[in-house]
Amino acid sequence: MYPDLEILYEDKDIIVCVKPHGVPTQSKSIMTKDMVSLLKNYLNSPYLGLIHRLDQPVKGIMVFGKTPLASKNLSKSLTANSFQKLYLATVHGKPAKDTDTLTDYLLQDKKSNTSSVVSPGTPGQKRASLSYKLLDFNNEGNTSLLEVSLETGRHHQIRVQLSHIGHPIVGDRKYGQSTDAGKNIQLVAYKLSFPHPATGKRLSFSIS
Repeated sequence: MYPDLEILYEDKDIIVCVKPHGVPTQSKSIMTKDMVSLLKNYLNSPYLGLIHRLDQPVKGIMVFGKTPLASKNLSKSLTANSFQKLYLATVHGKPAKDTDTLTDYLLQDKKSNTSSVVSPGTPGQKRASLSYKLLDFNNEGNTSLLEVSLETGRHHQIRVQLSHIGHPIVGDRKYGQSTDAGKNIQLVAYKLSFPHPATGKRLSFSIS
């Protein structure tokens, strides 16, 4: 049902791979193939440590722990902000600024699986901050290619914040435009850097 797994790196402690568009990181349904089940089958192992997630429509690099100790150390590094994750987003229009930092307060609605920008005093809100840099502008298509880095990791954060400033991501059926129907979302987690959980050596991976 899904393309062959794209493995970027593997050793006895970790496995780094590319999650394709449309594949869940982890699904509650045993009938749905997700990254966790696909990798468990690939590794022929009942254990796989889920360290971080990507939205189902989004493509990108992910790292998983192959042992409980490796997973624990990776999670510690993630909590300590030792992970660096960069995204490429193609958005409608051109932002007023070539570089900017966006700070908003997001409220998640679990029933609709959406998030929205709310006022700081709203009960249940969480602060969300990201920075972007304009890499290219397509005048003919009126779209911009942005490199995005996250300070926080909130539910649908990049999608919500860019849509909120009037530049939704191309292909985002949830927060985008009606013309995006049928397209893959143009958001890719294209760079990932983190310390190896056993050696401490910094590893970096990227995709085009």
